[in-house]
Amino acid sequence: MSESQQNEATVLVVDDTPTKLYILSSWLRRAGHQVVQATGGVEALAKVRELQPDLVVLDVRLPDITGYEVCEQIKADETTSSIPVIQISGAAVTPADRAQGLERGADAYLAEPVEPDEFAATVEATLRYYRARQRAERMARRLTALTEVTLAMNAAETFDDLLATAVEGTSRILGRTAGTLALPPDGRTRRFSARPAADTAVSKVAPPETLTRLSAMSLDGAAGTRVFTTSIDEWLKLVPDADISGDVMSVLCRTKVGRPPVYLGIDAVPPLDEDEINILRQLGQALALTVDALRAYTEEHTIALTLQRSLLPARIPDIPGLTISWRYQPAVDNVEVGGDFYEVLKLDHRVLIAIGDVQGHSLLAATVMAELRHALRASVIANADLGASMALLNNVLRCYHPGMTATVCLTLLDPATGELEIANAGHIPPLLIGTGEAVYHNMGNLLLGVAEETYRVDSLTLPERGSVLMFTDGLVEDRDKLLDESLEIARRLADDTGCDLEAFCDRLIARFGAREDDVALVMFRREAAG
Repeated sequence: MSESQQNEATVLVVDDTPTKLYILSSWLRRAGHQVVQATGGVEALAKVRELQPDLVVLDVRLPDITGYEVCEQIKADETTSSIPVIQISGAAVTPADRAQGLERGADAYLAEPVEPDEFAATVEATLRYYRARQRAERMARRLTALTEVTLAMNAAETFDDLLATAVEGTSRILGRTAGTLALPPDGRTRRFSARPAADTAVSKVAPPETLTRLSAMSLDGAAGTRVFTTSIDEWLKLVPDADISGDVMSVLCRTKVGRPPVYLGIDAVPPLDEDEINILRQLGQALALTVDALRAYTEEHTIALTLQRSLLPARIPDIPGLTISWRYQPAVDNVEVGGDFYEVLKLDHRVLIAIGDVQGHSLLAATVMAELRHALRASVIANADLGASMALLNNVLRCYHPGMTATVCLTLLDPATGELEIANAGHIPPLLIGTGEAVYHNMGNLLLGVAEETYRVDSLTLPERGSVLMFTDGLVEDRDKLLDESLEIARRLADDTGCDLEAFCDRLIARFGAREDDVALVMFRREAAG
């Protein structure tokens, strides 16, 4: 756009005197402006609302309503209040008249006769202020929108949501078609585009090498941010199915050497001004930082899950006469390893089934959990004594991890006879499910790691087709619900487990939904003989 085009304005001239109307309009056209005319106040107000001119030159004395009133109504309307008004009069020329005009909203007041140079200078000064105000207001709106989009990007939980949010926000802020490319940890390049009039972004297939080729055009292998223009011919070579009709303004960001870059681009026709380029750069940098944060979270979460699962049993042994189902469900928003665990050990004709929870979510909690599992295994090599095993676990915590606590429940079952022993150290009691109503077993002893304790071992008989359900508190603890209420929900569900333990465990997990804490669950059923 040329300088003359940038300075050109649409000016509404309002005067009921044909000679004055002609003269003022001629001066404005000679200065390169578009002129619209009105001969009355009501007509002027209608044209202001319809055309939204850049400037109004307004006679004070009009045949229907005064120029003062016209100016007041223009300034009172939110949609037209920023339009500058120059009042001009050959009759109202006293200081009081000028003061009234300025007090009622005029941005300048000229008394006739007025010289062409004075009139032109006043028009240019008023337009200069108006354009500066427009730019400031537009920039303020864009910065507010930039903040909103950045917050929305940081709240995105998936890469697809993040990229869609970024490209929709970019298109909305700059009023142009926008597109983005990024490479998440799964190795599949994502590509999204959005148009200003569209409600949602569109996902498209991305050639795998596109980001590499874009990087070679600008950043190469360096870290940083580059803003550059790609011709339509160059872009169509990169992305043959691109729906564009002109050049593309691009920003490519890489936060650290060795990481894949993130691309954000928009339609470059008409050319962007300096403010728009800066907004695009800030959006690209914010997107790159958010992609990196989500990538780091995803990688940490994957590592945490891998570590945590490596500390749990690799497989559950097959036990004749016994059906066993188990679940381990990490917290939905937790990237740290936790201390929930379960164990199933075959001991000659009996089986030891345990569940526990070491306090906290950290690498320390996970390593303590692993120590307790190994200590439990060692304690039953020669002789299975639940009281002695629990005492050993308590001593391990008190001696080697003072200040740490854990809850553990141990069960020892002979599938052939149904003889069942239970020892509980502060854990949620196991649910006993027989032919009648499901009931929780008695509360156990003090949790591990607090003080020296003699752990009670209860003996009972599990009938054929009877089941036992054990779980950690992550399944039933909610901030807005009493623990007893959630325990009762689990108990009522266990009244009807059905024939398929796997299906029941799925129903139980689904009933409580996504959890804030990890969940470990083990359920076993003594099958009928023969």
